[in-house]
Amino acid sequence: RLCIARALALAPEAILFDEPCSALDPIATGVIEELIVRIAETVTVLIVTHNLAQARRIADRVVVMWPRDEVGGIVEQGDVRRVFEDPRDPAVRDYVRGLRG
Repeated sequence: RLCIARALALAPEAILFDEPCSALDPIATGVIEELIVRIAETVTVLIVTHNLAQARRIADRVVVMWPRDEVGGIVEQGDVRRVFEDPRDPAVRDYVRGLRG
């Protein structure tokens, strides 16, 4: 939370969180997620996470990146509900269903 406060003190237009809850217990994760949701009301928030449940809980939009032919790139993006419930890309469909990844 201290690092987030330091970032906010600079009045940024956007904040990038890279695995913001990595190695945190569920209670601390909940605190950070609630804080991120509040921050997102006034600042653009980007989150990099491999935690699908977290993305589903706090994201409005998602971008799924996947390697193809040894090159990573965007394979799907959109509203969080659509991407998780009706993914168009077969790799994304398998990933969000827990069959891959």
